[in-house]
Amino acid sequence: MNFAAHELLETSEALRSKAALIEEHGVFAAQCKDQQLKSILMKHQQQMSAAYQQGVQLMQGRGAQVSHQAPNFHMQDPNIGMNNQATMGPMTNSKTLSDQTIATLALMAHKSGSVMGMQWANECVDANLRMYHVNGANLCQEMAYEMWNWMNHHGYYQPPAFHTQQVTQMGTMFQSMGMQQMGSLNDGTQGNMNMQ
Repeated sequence: MNFAAHELLETSEALRSKAALIEEHGVFAAQCKDQQLKSILMKHQQQMSAAYQQGVQLMQGRGAQVSHQAPNFHMQDPNIGMNNQATMGPMTNSKTLSDQTIATLALMAHKSGSVMGMQWANECVDANLRMYHVNGANLCQEMAYEMWNWMNHHGYYQPPAFHTQQVTQMGTMFQSMGMQQMGSLNDGTQGNMNMQ
């Protein structure tokens, strides 16, 4: 395979990141006390391991074909609003991490991975490498959402909510485009294209 230099550099950075996160999730799973969190971490570790292996095959030119993959995670209904929010604070002399800290670090890693995956994808010329990074970004955002969902149900991450009147006001501040507006928009676009 003949990859552009920047594609190789970015993909090698993605593989280094995945390798580090695979190890990190193993340490997290060994330290956490909550069995559901441990199960989530181990599942994420397996998914990242599969993505890592696929990336290695791509880099070594072993014919890996990458197609779009939509991860499927089990979610609970989220709690919106500040209800039963858990207290938090750092422990400066700790020898192990709390479940809350483990979940927070995993969440931040997945959020960052999603952003970086799309950035790497936007720089790829090769279709397989591009889809590899898109799938990685999508997997990361799904893992982040699953981790957030666990945190949400344990009171570690509950987003505030607007009052009903505020929600209604936000929903009505934008108006749909009428057919007349759509027609004039199309006429204007065509007019500009004819002038070129």
